[in-house]
Amino acid sequence: MRVAMIGTGYVGLVSGACFADFGHEVVCVDKDASKIEALERGEIPIYEPGLDVLVNGNRFAGRLSFSTDLGPAVRGADVVFIAVGTPSRRGDGHADLSYVFAAAEEVADAMSGYTLVVNKSTVPVGTGDKVEELIRARKPQADFDVASNPEFLREGSAIEDFKRPDRVVVGTGSERAKELMNQLYRPLFLNETPILFTARRTAEVIKYAANAFLATKISFINEIADLCEKVDADVQAVAKGIGLDKRIGGKFLHAGPGYGGSCFPKDTLALLRTAEETGASLSIVDAASSSNAERKKRMAEKIIAACGGDVKGQTLAVLGVTFKPNTDDMRDAPSLDIIPALQKAGAHIRAYDPEGMEEASPLLPGTEWMKDENEAMKGADALIILTEWNQFRALDLGHLRESLRKPIIVDLRNIYTREEMKKAGLAYHSVGRAPA
Repeated sequence: MRVAMIGTGYVGLVSGACFADFGHEVVCVDKDASKIEALERGEIPIYEPGLDVLVNGNRFAGRLSFSTDLGPAVRGADVVFIAVGTPSRRGDGHADLSYVFAAAEEVADAMSGYTLVVNKSTVPVGTGDKVEELIRARKPQADFDVASNPEFLREGSAIEDFKRPDRVVVGTGSERAKELMNQLYRPLFLNETPILFTARRTAEVIKYAANAFLATKISFINEIADLCEKVDADVQAVAKGIGLDKRIGGKFLHAGPGYGGSCFPKDTLALLRTAEETGASLSIVDAASSSNAERKKRMAEKIIAACGGDVKGQTLAVLGVTFKPNTDDMRDAPSLDIIPALQKAGAHIRAYDPEGMEEASPLLPGTEWMKDENEAMKGADALIILTEWNQFRALDLGHLRESLRKPIIVDLRNIYTREEMKKAGLAYHSVGRAPA
């Protein structure tokens, strides 16, 4: 099949490359000429494990190409995906749909013959209706359908998520559209992947509801972590104990400094704004969102308390600044709240991240960026672990003890145990466990 992917951001590039790997002919389109030129040179604009191999392998095989010219890509396509950004709108928190609507109008101008237009971008309920209206107004005689196909990609494991998903959700009432989407995802039939066809509006709600539920689960375990610290319990054991209940499940029960990234903060806020407009009450989602925002602020207070209540004039080594490992994404990362708060309290920050420092540098002024973890911690008054990159999971604790000016570790991801830190002679502070 011939596919046009409008937008070469995270979702568009990963989805386009995976569809090409399924054997389809894919053209990824973007207005940013410099990005397209870089992709044509084999340079990948985002960090995602394995994406460079996937993109360039399919590019050399002739199944994947890149262009700034939307017209030819759309005219030659059986399916056109809109995969542009939908950031939070300044001032009110609604999803900014201007890029989606602009893309829809351009697609309308370019398409010829029957075309299936699919919203891959995360959009509020009713967006598909509006896209259909825009296309119909632009080209009244056009033969087309509009479907919703939300993505469920986790940064750091997006290729695996695309090729071996828990499910594929498609929102459409058109039998012709269903047949095309079945053909597009046919390789997944070998893995017996469930493909759920729903009404278009239902598919739009599924995406937001899934992210809101996971965000709520994270906020819940973080609040339980606060309780565990008060009563000398271990939140990791609590999480395991409740996660073994099949009704609950163990995923997204890892206590930490709060969720971030491109989806959860933005999507929970957009869902809340939709609820306000319709008069629906989403008090649980509202509480989870507020709890997460407050948690990020409290983490700086936790670090300061671990350092004796005052960090003025101290040098703090920070390992990891991206919102999660295996990505360079800094969107709504907890570090963007924590590090400025520590700097405001008078601390000097020396930080290291395996992939995120280029993205983080303009967002965290005043931070001294180091070449590796050892350089960051040498002579520091405390070590702060903000992101659980694998290379931080096996630090030489003896060397760590010798490198630090003070033996203080604040592990906001719980990647170490109290026992091993105590044995190494380190004052260990984690999340949801009493200090060691």
